[in-house]
Amino acid sequence: MSYSGYKSLVVRVEDRIARVTLDNPPVNTVDATLAGDLKAFADEVASDEGVAVIVLQSANPEFFSAHADFEWSFDPSTLMALADPEADPALNPLQQLNERLRALPQVTIAKLRGYARAGGAELAMAADMRFAAADRTWLSQPESLMGIFPGGGGTQYLNRLVGRARALEIVLGAELFDTTTAERYGWINRAIPDEHLDAFVDALARRIAVLPQGVAAAAKEALDAAEASGPVPDLAEEAAAHAKVYPSPDDVVHRLRVLMDHGGQTRDGELRLERLLESIPWAHRS
Repeated sequence: MSYSGYKSLVVRVEDRIARVTLDNPPVNTVDATLAGDLKAFADEVASDEGVAVIVLQSANPEFFSAHADFEWSFDPSTLMALADPEADPALNPLQQLNERLRALPQVTIAKLRGYARAGGAELAMAADMRFAAADRTWLSQPESLMGIFPGGGGTQYLNRLVGRARALEIVLGAELFDTTTAERYGWINRAIPDEHLDAFVDALARRIAVLPQGVAAAAKEALDAAEASGPVPDLAEEAAAHAKVYPSPDDVVHRLRVLMDHGGQTRDGELRLERLLESIPWAHRS
């Protein structure tokens, strides 16, 4: 496999490990470019028996992935244009993408540094495991501050990882979680000192990569079967519920336009996103 020609990914394969680096400046927004590259990579790697482990990481130490593209709220048709005709039509394009990644036969590991919010956090949750640089990684689902809620698989993935009560806290509280709390809740596997994170993930990936062919994939199947309602409870229900708030009403679109005018999807604005959102009054409240 060549794993070349991507605009927002750099893929390096060595010793049965594919290291996939997100490189979509300025903040690794999940936009049409990144979503397209991730789908193309997933399509290619799914049948590659020479890859046993996939490590997702970022070229930007400040942002694993800021969130999905805000522009999709201004023109929802641009998001729906990314729909995969071969995937479940009941799911929206981001759900389709994350499920494609989650269902890969390889073991997937998200190595987190910096901010992983909203669609970026959902991307990380689509991986089998998440390891984060302690005190240098922050996660949040701030969608409720934008008048929506996680709709790229976030509600379903969170419920599996942290349980319903904590998932509601994350989704409705919209707070920024540090690695200590995220680890305690089960949102990430472990928080590891930044200087040791690369070596830890590399060693884990190498141990998995040398397992006999088929062991890891079979183990994933068995562990998924242990979920009482299947590997993911009901993404179609999430999609149907999300359709009640997206496409967004005018006051939500206005709020996002104000956010963009004040630095949304720029480095400086994203470093203080929650504070920015909380400072913008709602145009109309029913």
